[in-house]
Amino acid sequence: MVKVQLNADERIDQLYSKNIQIIQSPDVFAFSLDAVLLGAFAQPVRAASGQVVDLCAGNGAVGLFVSEATRAHITAVEIQPRLADMARRSVTLNGLDEQITVVNANLLTITERVPKDSVDTVLCNPPYFKNQPTSVKNPNHYLATARHELSADLDQIMAVTSDLLKMNGKAYFVHRPERLDDLFATMAAHRLAPKRLRFVHPKADREANMVLIEMIKDGKSNGVRVLPPLIVYQTDGTYGKEVRDLLYGRQD
Repeated sequence: MVKVQLNADERIDQLYSKNIQIIQSPDVFAFSLDAVLLGAFAQPVRAASGQVVDLCAGNGAVGLFVSEATRAHITAVEIQPRLADMARRSVTLNGLDEQITVVNANLLTITERVPKDSVDTVLCNPPYFKNQPTSVKNPNHYLATARHELSADLDQIMAVTSDLLKMNGKAYFVHRPERLDDLFATMAAHRLAPKRLRFVHPKADREANMVLIEMIKDGKSNGVRVLPPLIVYQTDGTYGKEVRDLLYGRQD
């Protein structure tokens, strides 16, 4: 790994299953399990001639996690300068400057840099919560922006996703099950059809708290598949085998 400069509040964490190191800061942003699950769920275009765009990239976690699964170029888009800088340094840390480009920009303007109808795969771990006047937001602006739709709402993100994708290009999102109505409505409004869904449950006897979605641009309707649920924790509080393997590599 290449050495990079760290700020006082930063640390380097490793996703051992992929030998990926990422610069993190609890004061600004740190990736969580949803990014790992999205990276594993996504099936990015593999060809070196392909184009992948990671929207709401944060510190670059999802783009870095899928980099081993594709030879395509990955453009990571992050609106917050500090997080974009962390993502760039993480890309350099992993020796991936030739494959991943980090763009510090509002995703609503990304088609000024990446042509419409040119992208094979879009990845997105968006803010989960609507920006409502009554919403209780984190006083930390970095965390509030990551969790609430302050700079772009779900409809706008879906519109940009559709604009970027080629016909039959695919997008992969992670979100909250309680937003499924919004997800399906905005997907339909922007020529995106759901193809695969997988619900994530903290424990086998608990309701799902995440949903992973694969969608296709201009795909046929009524072709959605619901995959078996992913259970994060066993009854004793330890990670289930699938999640443990995703975090630490296969143990058997």
